[in-house]
Amino acid sequence: MNKSQDPQPPVSGGHFKVLLQASFKSSDTEEWLDVHFTRPIGLVFALFWNKLGVHPNVITILSIFLGVGAGWMFHYTDLAHNIWGVVLLMFANFCDSTDGQMARLTGKKTLIGRMLDGFSGDVWFVAVYAAIAWRLWSEFIPFTDDQWGPWSWALCAVAGFMFHSPQSSLSDYYRQIHLFFLKGKEGSELDHYEQQRRVYEQHKREGNVVGQLFFYNYANYCRSQEKRTPRFQQFFKQWQASRDEQTRQQFLEGSRPLMPFTNILTFNTRAIVVYITCLINQPWIYPVFEITVMQGLYVYMHRKHEALCQSLYTPTDNE
Repeated sequence: MNKSQDPQPPVSGGHFKVLLQASFKSSDTEEWLDVHFTRPIGLVFALFWNKLGVHPNVITILSIFLGVGAGWMFHYTDLAHNIWGVVLLMFANFCDSTDGQMARLTGKKTLIGRMLDGFSGDVWFVAVYAAIAWRLWSEFIPFTDDQWGPWSWALCAVAGFMFHSPQSSLSDYYRQIHLFFLKGKEGSELDHYEQQRRVYEQHKREGNVVGQLFFYNYANYCRSQEKRTPRFQQFFKQWQASRDEQTRQQFLEGSRPLMPFTNILTFNTRAIVVYITCLINQPWIYPVFEITVMQGLYVYMHRKHEALCQSLYTPTDNE
């Protein structure tokens, strides 16, 4: 085969269930709804798009437009537009699942793909929060005679930037940590600030503007995750020096019960709450849910994970 060509994917044949299993990250980190609904549909899409020779990055870009379209539909108050919002956001998620499954099955992974994959979900929810804020502007605050006005934007900004964003980043970090201990580096996207900063400096020396943009932001993203997990950083550094198998198994046993919380704090739960609250014309419930229920789960997950790491860390004589 000509080495200049893209590798031929293994998705052209084989049993569907085998391909589906191959497209999963791991049984520990896959959510029930994804396993039984999103991933199978995503694989059907992947087989279709792959047969047409469509690159995963194109599907990711399509998901961005679908997600923004969903947000636009949610700013309307009538049921018909809101149903279209549900449909569009579901298809955006199918596309997001499709590009990841295609990339894992075909090996078509690129720097642009990594950038787009992280960017797409953020754009969807920025559109959703903006739609809710716009929709609430002229409506009355529950149990009062006052209109939301600018408070709708303040509520959604706080929910999105101060709560949703850190919740999503830390839940993703914990999943990548779990995958690292479960499958090793080849099965995880666990990265570190210093490493990514060096890659950024290399792209800077080479004049690669796209690489600089991605790795500058990605390095800072990694640093924000590391700053919030001091006990894990301490434990991980010690474990890397020993690579003790018993400790690895103990960590996985303690981490596994926390994986459902990381799943809740990603897409499905948020999307379902958006669907319900918009369809019943009470969209203010979603940002409040984000600030209260989701933040409570986030705090619990964070504390349990840090406590697990502390319990597995052995203090040295110098401490």
